Amino acid sequence: MRRVLVFLLALVLVGATAATASAITFGEPDGELHPNVGVVVIDRNPGSPGPDITCSGTLIAERVFLTVAHCVDVLLSVGEPYFVSFDSTYDEDDPAPAGLFAGTATQHPSWGSSGHSNTYDMAVIVLDSAPGITPAELPTAGLLDQLNAAGGLRDQTFTTVGYGVVRTDKTGGPRSWEGRDGVRRYALQGFQSLRPSSLELSQNPSTGDGGICAGDSGGPHFLGGVDSNLVVSTTVRTDRWCRATNETYRLDTASARAFLGDYVDLP
Repeated sequence: MRRVLVFLLALVLVGATAATASAITFGEPDGELHPNVGVVVIDRNPGSPGPDITCSGTLIAERVFLTVAHCVDVLLSVGEPYFVSFDSTYDEDDPAPAGLFAGTATQHPSWGSSGHSNTYDMAVIVLDSAPGITPAELPTAGLLDQLNAAGGLRDQTFTTVGYGVVRTDKTGGPRSWEGRDGVRRYALQGFQSLRPSSLELSQNPSTGDGGICAGDSGGPHFLGGVDSNLVVSTTVRTDRWCRATNETYRLDTASARAFLGDYVDLP
């Protein structure tokens, strides 16, 4: 068992980096670093010409897009057609944006039936056609537990990616939010704690971390630095000011894998 843990640690730490985020929140434009991260859009704002940014997510198989169940709640409540875009910059003001992929969303069957200990806040959108993008990799069963037991999470770097609200100013509350500009961004985060169904990460700019805000829900958290393609959790929520703690939903647990196993081949 010790040899297995050492091997796992070696694999994931190769992608780690000591660099800090400076401008998602306090992040950087992603460009094409993570082409398998996309944005879910739906026409829910009569004031904008095109479909509006609603949440983020990750392609985890040829046609399977992973996001969160509470995002799908919004899609169903609006009742309009919804799409996924993988453009690194999405323009909400374009009345007919190209590169939109339609699909069918399905929430975890236990979503809304449990408490905070396990929210089951996950969903997939099975796309009608393949975008032709290399999917992200999923973790093996119990990977984070194994790494945590071996002390491998304490100094680990995680990379989060999304299309949400931008913030670069450390001072103030919502007054320092800069809104959404449709740019896919990434930020680096440090480990805080591991719970049975969730992974809590730091997004405190005072410690060099970035993080998430409105519109980033469902976005991935890659284990390692910007070169990692191993997504181990998805964004669920953050604190009121988007600058302290990022709660994410683990993908290596039995309940998460049971749901995902209906749509993808699990490692």
